[in-house]
Amino acid sequence: MVSCLVDHRGNITEYQCHQYITKMTAIIFSDYRLICGFMDDCKNDINILKCGSIRLGEKDAHSQGEVVSCLEKGLVKEAEERDPKIQVSELCKKAILRVAELSSDDFHLDRHLYFACRDDRERFCENTQAGEGRVYKCLFNHKFEESMSEKCREALTTRQKLIAQDYKVSYSLAKSCKSDLKKYRCNVENLPRSREARLSYLLMCLESAVHRGRQVSSECQGEMLDYRRMLMEDFSLSPEIILSCRGEIEHHCSGLHRKGRTLHCLMKVVRGEKGNLGMNCQQALQTLIQETDPGADYRIDRALNEACESVIQTACKHIRSGDPMILSCLMEHLYTEKMVEDCEHRLLELQYFISRDWKLDPVLYRKCQGDASRLCHTHGWNETSELMPPGAVFSCLYRHAYRTEEQGRRLSRECRAEVQRILHQRAMDVKLDPALQDKCLIDLGKWCSEKTETGQELECLQDHLDDLAVECRDIVGNLTELESEDIQIEALLMRACEPIIQNFCHDVADNQIDSGDLMECLIQNKHQKEMNEKCAIGVTHFQLVQMKDFRFSYKFKMACKEDVLKLCPNIKKKVDVVICLSTTVRNDTLQEAKEHRVSLKCRKQLRVEELEMTEDIRLEPDLYEACKSDIKNYCSTVQYGNAQIIECLKENKKQLSTRCHQKVFKLQETEMMDPELDYTLMRVCKQMIKRFCPEADSKNMLQCLKQNKNSELMDPKCKQMITKRQITQNTDYRLNPVLRKACKADIPKFCHGILTKAKDDSELEGQVISCLKLRYADQRLSSDCEDQIRVIIQESALDYRLDPQLQLHCSDEISSLCAEEAAAQEQTGQVEECLKVNLLKIKTEMCKKEVLNMLKESKADIFVDPVLHTACALDIKHHCAAITPGRGRQMSCLMEALEDKRVRLQPECKKRLNDRIEMWSYAAKVAPADGFSDLAMQVMTSPSKNYILSVISGSICILFLIGLMCGRITKRVTRELKDR
Repeated sequence: MVSCLVDHRGNITEYQCHQYITKMTAIIFSDYRLICGFMDDCKNDINILKCGSIRLGEKDAHSQGEVVSCLEKGLVKEAEERDPKIQVSELCKKAILRVAELSSDDFHLDRHLYFACRDDRERFCENTQAGEGRVYKCLFNHKFEESMSEKCREALTTRQKLIAQDYKVSYSLAKSCKSDLKKYRCNVENLPRSREARLSYLLMCLESAVHRGRQVSSECQGEMLDYRRMLMEDFSLSPEIILSCRGEIEHHCSGLHRKGRTLHCLMKVVRGEKGNLGMNCQQALQTLIQETDPGADYRIDRALNEACESVIQTACKHIRSGDPMILSCLMEHLYTEKMVEDCEHRLLELQYFISRDWKLDPVLYRKCQGDASRLCHTHGWNETSELMPPGAVFSCLYRHAYRTEEQGRRLSRECRAEVQRILHQRAMDVKLDPALQDKCLIDLGKWCSEKTETGQELECLQDHLDDLAVECRDIVGNLTELESEDIQIEALLMRACEPIIQNFCHDVADNQIDSGDLMECLIQNKHQKEMNEKCAIGVTHFQLVQMKDFRFSYKFKMACKEDVLKLCPNIKKKVDVVICLSTTVRNDTLQEAKEHRVSLKCRKQLRVEELEMTEDIRLEPDLYEACKSDIKNYCSTVQYGNAQIIECLKENKKQLSTRCHQKVFKLQETEMMDPELDYTLMRVCKQMIKRFCPEADSKNMLQCLKQNKNSELMDPKCKQMITKRQITQNTDYRLNPVLRKACKADIPKFCHGILTKAKDDSELEGQVISCLKLRYADQRLSSDCEDQIRVIIQESALDYRLDPQLQLHCSDEISSLCAEEAAAQEQTGQVEECLKVNLLKIKTEMCKKEVLNMLKESKADIFVDPVLHTACALDIKHHCAAITPGRGRQMSCLMEALEDKRVRLQPECKKRLNDRIEMWSYAAKVAPADGFSDLAMQVMTSPSKNYILSVISGSICILFLIGLMCGRITKRVTRELKDR
C-alpha cells in the first residue's frame, strides 16, 4: 500500500496524507533496501557491479543512496559503451529509472546527489524552494561554475544522463509537457526500445510540432529550451557522441569538457581546421544539432552565446533576444569590424551543420516547407532520408529559385527571398556549401591550399575551373552561373562595393530580381573615384571568370543562347563566342544582308560585352597570352585595368615581339574600324564626344573628333589622344577606314609595288600614304582620294609626328637641327618649316627627299603649307578670293601678285614667298623632274611661269611656221615632178 501511494503521490489531494507519504518517501529513499521491489529486481546487478552487499548483518560498503548511485552509473556506462562487459538487467534498468523518476521532484530524495551537493545548494540555490525539481534545475544551471564542487558536478551529470535516457526523470519536463506529448503522440509507447533515444526523440517530436506551426504550451517550450541547452553544454549527456566520437575527443578535444567547448572543438575538426573526423562522429554531431536545434534560438549554444554576446549587443540589438534571425544577423556581420574572432569561429562551426540540413534554419523551413514538399519531395521535420545527401534539399530550392516563368515551376516569393538570404550568407565560406566541399575537397587541397583568407577558396576554384575534376567543375560552374544572375550572393564583394552601389547602382540594387544588372552597373562604374581597391579587384575577378564560359554572363546568356546554339555550337569560352557572333554580325553588315542572322537583342548585348572586354587586356586571352613577356619587359610598372596595359603596348609597338606586334596591329585595325571599342579614346574624350559628336555614329566617332580637334573648346587631353590616334592611322592606310574606302581604286593603281611587299599584320610605316601624297602633288588622284590626302597633308604639315616617313628618315636631323621646335608643346608646323629652311644642311638623302616632297606638295596647294598660308592669309583674301583652292591655283595667284609691282603684299607673306621660290629653285636643281607631269608642274608653279610659257609658245609658233613653209615647198616640188 505504501509503495503504491509513493508511486502516485503526485495525484494525492488530501494534504495530511500527502505530507505523510512525503515523509515516508524520504525515509524509504534513504536506504535502497526499503524501496519496494528494488531489492528483488537489482539483487544480482548490485553484486555484479560491486555496488554493496545484500547479505543481512554485513556492513555495507556504501551507505544510503550510494548503492542506487552506483547502479545509475553502471546503467549510464553501459549506454556509453559499444560492447559493454557488464550489462544491467532489464528489470533493474526499469527499477533504477523508476527510482530516479520518483525522486525527480525533490532533490532530497536522491540521497547521493543530496549529500554530494549540500554545500553547493547553499552556495548557488539558497533561495530556491525544494520541490517540483526546482533545486535540480538550479544546480544544473550552475553546473559549470568554477566554484561548483567536482563531486556535485559528477552527481548532476549522472542525473542528466538518466534524463537523457528517460525524460520522466525530469519532473518539470514531464509535468510541463505532459499534455503536449499526448496531443502530438510523442508518448513512450510509440518509441523504439533503445532508451537512450527517449529524451532526444521527444524533443524532436515536440520541435517538429513547433516548426509545423502547431501550438505547444509556453511552459513546455521553456522546459525544452532548458534541456536542449543542457545537451549542447555537455557532450557527455549524449551517448551517441560518447560512442562515436571517443577517439576524436581524446585526440583533439581533451580537457575542454565545459560549456559546450568540446562539441565546438569537434565541429572545428569537422570543418577541416584540426584534422579529420570519422563519419559516425560527424553523423552523431549532426543528429545532436537537430535534437537541440540551436538555429531556432542561439542561446541554446552556450559557447556561441558567450562568444557573440558583444556582437549581438552592438550589431543585432534591434532583434528580440532568442529570435532565430539573430543567427542570420551574425552571419550578415561576418568579417566586418563589428565581428570578434571567437564569435566568428563559433558561428561558422555551427553554421557548418545548419547548412547541411535545411530544416535547421527555422525561418527557411517555415517559409519553404510547402515548396520543398511540392518540388523536392521532402519528409517531415523529424524524419530523415539516407538517400538524400546533405544540402540536397537546399540545392533543389535554389535551382527553382532562379527559374524563369518559361522554365516551369518556381518558388513562392517568401521562400525565394529566404533562399537568397541563405545563399548570400553561405557564399562567404565554401565549407557552408556541402556539395561544393564534398566534390571539391581534392581540388581545394591541390590548387587552393594556400588560399586561406576569406572568400579566396571559391575564387581559387573559379580561377582553376578548367583544371578541376568534372564533378567539382560542374558545381563551381553552376554556382558561378548563379552568381552572374544574382551577384548579391557574393556578400563580401557587395560589402566592398557598398559605396559605389549607393552612389551609382542603387536603382538596380533595390530590385528584388537582379538578372545581372548590378554587376553590369559595377563594371561600367569600375573606374569612378569612389571605387575602392577591394571592389575593383572583385569586379575584375568576376569579369575574368566570366571569360571561361559564356553561361557565366547572365544577360549575355539569356540574350544570345539561341544564337549561340544556332551559329556557334560547341563553343564554350565567352571570348570565342563573342568573336564568333561579332564575325557573323560584321559579315552580314559588309554583305548588306537583308536580314541579320544574329537577333537584335543579342546584337545589343554583344555590343555591351565587346565594350567591357576592351577595358582590361586580361579579358582578351589571346592578346594577353601573346603579349605576356612584352608586358613584363615594357609595362611592368603599369597597372591592369582602364586599358592602360593595352595603351602601353601601343606606345612600345616597335619594340614588341612579332606575335604580340601582330595581335596589337589587329586590335588597332578593329578599333579604327569601330572607335567605340577604343576604351582609352572613349574614356579620355567622353565629354568632348557629348559636346561635339552627340549624334555621330559610333563608327564615325574618331572622324568627328578629328574634325573638331582644333576647336578652342576641345579638351587638351582629348586633343592629345586624337593626335595619338592620327599618328597610328598614318602608319598604315589600313588603319584609316575612311581613306581606305576613298582611295580603294587609287592605292592598287599607284602603289602596287608597296602592296606586294606588305604583310597582313604589320604596318607599312606610312609608305602607301607617302605614295598617295606624291600623286596628289601630281594631281593624279580621284577626287574622293584627293580630299582625304589633302586633309592628311594639312594635318601632318602642322605636326611632323603625323608623317611616319618623315619621322623615320629625319629623326637625326630633327634632333640636331630642330630640337627646340620639336620640343614645343603645341605643334604648328615649326619642325617642317625648320627642315625646309635647313634643307642645304641636310646630308641624309632619304631625309632630303622627304623635305623635297613636302616642298613639292606645298606647290600643289597652299593649304598644305601652314606657315606660308598663315603669313599670306590676308593677301589670299584680298587678291585670290575668287580663285578656287586646290591644284596650285591660289599659289599661282600669289606668285603673279608677287611679280606684279602694282600689288603690295604683306611683308611677311612676301618674305615667305621669296623663301619658297629659293627652296623650289634648289629643289629643281637637286631633284629634276621625273617626267613630263613633274616638268609641267614645275613650270606652272615657277615664278617665271609667264616668261617660260611665252618662250614655249613662241617656240611652238616658229616650229609651226617652219613646218608650214616646208610643207608648201614639198607640195610645189611634187607638182613639178607630176607635170614632167
